Amino acid sequence: MRDSAALLQGILQRRCLSYLATLFLFILCIAAFFSARLLDFRWNAGNYSRKSIFSGVTFSKYPLHDPWTKPRRNPIEIPLTCAVTNNTRTCPTTYHPPSLSARDEDAAAPEACPDYFRWIHEDLSPWRETGISLDMVEAAKRRADFRLVIVNGTVYVETYRRSFQTRDVFTQWGILQLLRRYPGKLPDLDLVFSCADRPGIVKECYPKSNATAPPPLFGYDGDDSTVDIVFPDWSFWGWPEIVIKPWKQLSEELKEGNRRMRWVDREAHAYWKGNARLTASRRDLLNCHVSGKQDWNARIYYQDWHREQRQGFKNSNLAGQCIHRFKIYIEGIGWSVSEKYILACDSVSLVVRPRYYDFFTRSLIPLQHYWPIRENDKCRSIKYAVHWGNTHQEEAQAIGKAASHFVQEELQMKYVYDYMFHLLTEYAKLLKYKPSVPPKAIELCSELMACPADGLVKKYMVDSVVTSPSEAAPCTMPPPYDPPSLHSILERKEDLIKQVETWEKQYWDTQTNHN
Repeated sequence: MRDSAALLQGILQRRCLSYLATLFLFILCIAAFFSARLLDFRWNAGNYSRKSIFSGVTFSKYPLHDPWTKPRRNPIEIPLTCAVTNNTRTCPTTYHPPSLSARDEDAAAPEACPDYFRWIHEDLSPWRETGISLDMVEAAKRRADFRLVIVNGTVYVETYRRSFQTRDVFTQWGILQLLRRYPGKLPDLDLVFSCADRPGIVKECYPKSNATAPPPLFGYDGDDSTVDIVFPDWSFWGWPEIVIKPWKQLSEELKEGNRRMRWVDREAHAYWKGNARLTASRRDLLNCHVSGKQDWNARIYYQDWHREQRQGFKNSNLAGQCIHRFKIYIEGIGWSVSEKYILACDSVSLVVRPRYYDFFTRSLIPLQHYWPIRENDKCRSIKYAVHWGNTHQEEAQAIGKAASHFVQEELQMKYVYDYMFHLLTEYAKLLKYKPSVPPKAIELCSELMACPADGLVKKYMVDSVVTSPSEAAPCTMPPPYDPPSLHSILERKEDLIKQVETWEKQYWDTQTNHN
């Protein structure tokens, strides 16, 4: 019995020890589980995941940012409020967001602006010495479609005449979005704007020997004979009449269109499709289309916009046109909105020598971003360009890639807004009077424009609305060109164009000798 009792006591002691060991292990597992969850929570709270941090990382020589020292700030939301009960169609009383001064203290240092921002200094140079008086602005009214005034962060517009389609509407919409992006940052200003195809203030009418400075007129393009102040065009926020989406969305679709087909697999000829009735130069381009007698390495198509509208614009998908190695750009009545879409396609842009420029194209370089085409001998010039590109494919692809990179990177909407910001800020510095609201002007805000709109106008406004202020300050403006540098740039561009023309002549001389 004693042996049995001892045996039983030993068994019970071992079971007790086993139970205590199991309990201890269970407690350890529970502690480990909650500790892991706590660590996981701490990483997620800083918007990090352990997998994303440690998998496939190349560690730099710089220390990692500690997510706990400066947690990411929640962006201030600026909702687009279209209340059903707002029958008076007035701007919300809380329209203007709070000051961002507290947020600016720890904002990241601004990046440098793209180089084409330098042209702001050139465009405003006619008023550098005289400044801009109220009389000058009034004198520009006869060529303008509307007047826009900003006073204490509020926009007021006086319409002189309706522009073609919705150019004025989306230009004003773009300025309203600029104020939503940088609330409280724009100074008071007073400007007049022309939505015409061509610039209108002729330089010769205001020689420097005359004390009268030209009237300051904003518009979409300029040329060497005019002094209009060039501003981003309306299509960056959409062109509903021909179903062109806002640039932010469309540029992504063009990127995707580029990925669908490699350059070497694309059609090996030049392509253009547009309204050939606008100018004699475009009608002349029709002669370059392939025929039974001659193949100029070009496929030229007339765009009937009325028929396209009836068919729902199913044949006008810009992203679907990135299937050609070469695409032609030719001006219309003035500069053409189509240029940025052509440049964005990875194709070699064959640019028929332009007269007009918009706010960014003056920084495009021949043989780097595009191939120049003669205005007075288009067909032979196009045929040689295509021949050169197909026999120098590596160099041709580099030109197409450089143009796409320029448009996709340096023409992002953040830079479009920053260009507007710096242009308007520098313009306001030149005003010699305090802007005030014109008697016939009305207050304008995003709700007054978007809420009563319908169809594609409303859709494009909703798609392009700025919903929160920028976390970063505007990019830093580059200095103006000094005269020797500007002369050198212009001279280099002309030299490169002449180089191409020399190659062309040599090619056609060789073809003539062989025949």
